[in-house]
Amino acid sequence: MNAPQPEIAKEWLRRARSDLKLGKAALRTRGVLSEDACFHAQQCTEKALKALLISLGQPFPHTHAIEVLLDLLKTHGFDIPNSVDKAFELSQYAVQTRYPGEWEPVTKREATGTLTRAALVLAWVESQLR
Repeated sequence: MNAPQPEIAKEWLRRARSDLKLGKAALRTRGVLSEDACFHAQQCTEKALKALLISLGQPFPHTHAIEVLLDLLKTHGFDIPNSVDKAFELSQYAVQTRYPGEWEPVTKREATGTLTRAALVLAWVESQLR
């Protein structure tokens, strides 16, 4: 375990908030793919969870896997609400949908749901840091 770094955690949260805003703006911008909004939802979630881990002084692996970060928090005794725990589903948007490939296109409704989930995670993390 490392020393808690509250100032660095604040910077990670600032970037998480920025990703959430970018994702919301993406949905309002003509020509921007819904998949790109989902990427920002995933990034918001990842950065928020990493901010909480940094505030605890808990090292974490270089990963985009939300479930790994949630599991680390659980090992520290956090009772993760179901609405936050389901954020592991956002991991698929870290890489897979950012490039052309064989996957189902993301609907605007799905993208809106990912941003809602990311906002829930961010709010939960912020409540843990107060």
